[in-house]
Amino acid sequence: MKNKNEIKTGVLVVLGIGLFIFGFSYLKSNDIFVSDRTFYAVYDDVEGVVNGTPVTVNGFPVGSIQNISFFKNNSLLVKFRVENDINFSINSIAQIYETGLIGGKALAIIPANDNSRVAVYNDTLASSVAPGLTELVNEKLTPLQENIESMIVSANNVLDKVNAIFDDPTRANLRTSVSDFSETIKDLKETSKMIKSVMKSNKLSIDQTITNVLDISTDLSEISKTINQSELSTTMMNFKNSSEGLSRVLNNINEGNGTISKLIDNDSLFQNLNDASKSIDLLIEDIRLNPKRYIHFSVFGKKNKPVQAKTK
Repeated sequence: MKNKNEIKTGVLVVLGIGLFIFGFSYLKSNDIFVSDRTFYAVYDDVEGVVNGTPVTVNGFPVGSIQNISFFKNNSLLVKFRVENDINFSINSIAQIYETGLIGGKALAIIPANDNSRVAVYNDTLASSVAPGLTELVNEKLTPLQENIESMIVSANNVLDKVNAIFDDPTRANLRTSVSDFSETIKDLKETSKMIKSVMKSNKLSIDQTITNVLDISTDLSEISKTINQSELSTTMMNFKNSSEGLSRVLNNINEGNGTISKLIDNDSLFQNLNDASKSIDLLIEDIRLNPKRYIHFSVFGKKNKPVQAKTK
């Protein structure tokens, strides 16, 4: 009976130790029922990764981080396990990344699709850290912040220049100009009111004037129609015929046909007229000098002797 109790006590102690080991491994995210391999990666900064952080491949959990310790030059050596069913190249990358907006971390195995050998137990993989949301936001906001600061500096410079331009005399002039403009607006309002009043009081006269203008326009239209319908075309035709006749006469003169053409082209008539004019001048001069040759007075009825022509 005593031996049975000791056996039961031993079995309970063994079960307790097993449960403790299982619980401890579970708390460390180590599944004792799953065969796995251990790998290493070296980082300058683990970015908040701790023991038990899941290890994923294409987003699927395949293991967890077992230990983080200092390495050479204050770098950090991360030890993690991966299930044996998952195979990847020795050139694969162990990358730390954010799992969500709340800042959770995980380690992802990024398989290298090459023909290198498969990673085995205790191999060290290349490491990298994916930029987090905060870093991306800072990366985008930093240029924006610089631009905003530059704009603020430019705006301050503009304001300083404006303040330098708009000194006290300029401000006083602007106030005066605004006041004068206000007075001008008031005058324009008064003028507008006066025009409205005049228009309203003389509405009948204005309407009558507009009616008269319309009547005049109608009369002018009727006159224009009358002119168009009159014998203007006949007059124009007669004028055209007269012009054609005058053109024929001028052509005949140019061609030497007719008396006028002969008078224009032949100077014999002019010469004869010139000679006749000279003869008349000589006759008048002779009458003035020798009037007795042409005028005879006879008291007793003496006959006049004929005048003999002077021989040259």
